[in-house]
Formats: sequence, C-alpha cells, structure tokens
Amino acid sequence: MPYPDQIDVFSAKLNKKQDGVYVIEEEITLANGKFEGYLAHDNITNSTIKVYTGPNFTGDEITTWTLSVPVDTPWRRIIRIFADVPKVYVTYETLGDTVEADDVNVLQDAITATQTELERYKSEGVVDGGTFERSDD
Repeated sequence: MPYPDQIDVFSAKLNKKQDGVYVIEEEITLANGKFEGYLAHDNITNSTIKVYTGPNFTGDEITTWTLSVPVDTPWRRIIRIFADVPKVYVTYETLGDTVEADDVNVLQDAITATQTELERYKSEGVVDGGTFERSDD
C-alpha cells in the first residue's frame, strides 16, 4: 500500500554500461514459501541468475524457480520462487536499467500522494518551522 500508509521504497536505477556488467544480489522475502514479482533491475542475462538461501552464493542453492519475460516490456524479468525458507538471495548480471514511463509515473504518484497528505494536514493543523502542531482556532 502506498504512502501515507507506508513509506514508498524505490530501487536505484543503474546506468547502462557500454563495457562490462553489474553483478547484483537481491534479498527477497518469501511469504508462505513463495515469491512472485519483478527483479529490481532490467536487461538481465538469464543464464547468470542463481538463487541461494544465504548471501554471496552461500547456503543451499534453490532450483525451484521460474522466469518470465513480459511481452510489453521484454527488458524486465518476473521471477517465481518456491522454497520453504523465509528469504533468498538472487544474484544476476545486468547491463543496466531501461527507464520507462512506468518508472516515472510511480515517482509522480509518490510525490502527489505526499503533497496531498501534506495539504490535508495543513488544512487540519499548522506547519510551524518544520514541526507540525495542531491548531485549535
């Protein structure tokens, strides 16, 4: 659920590299033994994806996962992981991210939600020198 119910979290985007790759490790929390969602970065070399129960290729390797490529955004990857562990570490190589309109729209929505909440509070309270005080006038 987005702000103001919780703080929005954004993954930092990676500039595309002309030479070389980024090596990424994502910590992913599983719920009831499964996870389904986008990997944080784009343009992933599929053959480099590895899933382990510990960071830095430690713990047990998890092989019960699948990868999908969305038709409309072929630079993205959806991973489905099935394992009886609380979290896993997914490592992969990427050339960098593709910034798309959806990325910008998510940021715009977060800014609008923040401003809406601030305006709501201002109409009910007083903003005074960086602190919020309730006005009873």
